[in-house]
Amino acid sequence: MKIVETGFDGMVVIEPKVIGDHRGYFMESYRYDELKRHGIDIHFVQDNQSKSRKGVLRGLHYQNAPYPQTKLIRVLSGEILDVVVDLRKGMPTFGKSFTIKLSAENKKQLLVPRGFAHGFLVLSEEAEILYKCDEFHHPDCEGGIRYDDPALNINWGESSGFILSERDQHHPLLHNAKFEF
Repeated sequence: MKIVETGFDGMVVIEPKVIGDHRGYFMESYRYDELKRHGIDIHFVQDNQSKSRKGVLRGLHYQNAPYPQTKLIRVLSGEILDVVVDLRKGMPTFGKSFTIKLSAENKKQLLVPRGFAHGFLVLSEEAEILYKCDEFHHPDCEGGIRYDDPALNINWGESSGFILSERDQHHPLLHNAKFEF
């Protein structure tokens, strides 16, 4: 397992060791003791899985205190542009975004610590995403930021035809959002 720093405190890309042959491949997608050896000691309590079609943009979502979430994100099928925004006030990366392509093919995973908003855009015909959370979902603590906030300057690629939920269309801009971590 290879751990790649991102420049954001606590956020890393995890590249599992993939063993392949004529039959297919094998990999350990999650191994607590190996991550702990790298200083990542997180107890995950919930797995979430979603399936979306090309052009679906979900986010940018977060869960406020007292129940913020760390997420470990991976793609089971297809490809997404995964995007996170640092909402941790006082951090040098506050308000900055990070993007990465995650796919079933590259098998990379993104560990997103508490205090980040998260979203993704489906690039392939469809994609299935699985993410582990270290806190249960609490609807009363949900928050969101507009995906197209000019202050965030996120390059989502082709900007026409995104498919968004009603809720995601009406999130506030960063400077109007309520977030507590």
